[in-house]
Amino acid sequence: MFTKWKEWARVLKRDIFVLYSAVRDRRVSIWLRLFMLVVVAYAFSPIDLIPDFVPVLGYIDDLLLVPLGIYIALKWLPKDVAAEHRARAEELAKHGKPTNWAAGVLIIFLYVLLGVWLLRWLISWTF
Repeated sequence: MFTKWKEWARVLKRDIFVLYSAVRDRRVSIWLRLFMLVVVAYAFSPIDLIPDFVPVLGYIDDLLLVPLGIYIALKWLPKDVAAEHRARAEELAKHGKPTNWAAGVLIIFLYVLLGVWLLRWLISWTF
């Protein structure tokens, strides 16, 4: 069973590199490229939307959201384009995972906005 999970994780890693490579392909519709960009940026982001230290919920994005985004993007990606980018993905994966600090900054910004909103709500609720 452990080998199945290990293989699934390896395929998932390869598929995120397929999307990373296909984001720049002009044969893919702009909407699909934007969706793939969001999935790839979130997968490579050093910061999660739900931090991992939050019990149970912290791993939902890693175990559900990222694989679901990859699955949907690959289903929408034309088969010939996906096949072409699979070869490039192997080469990209050898160089290691790129880190997307822009996505991390965006998530931090969203946390700050949420904190400000909660603070204003608490202040208005207490007075």
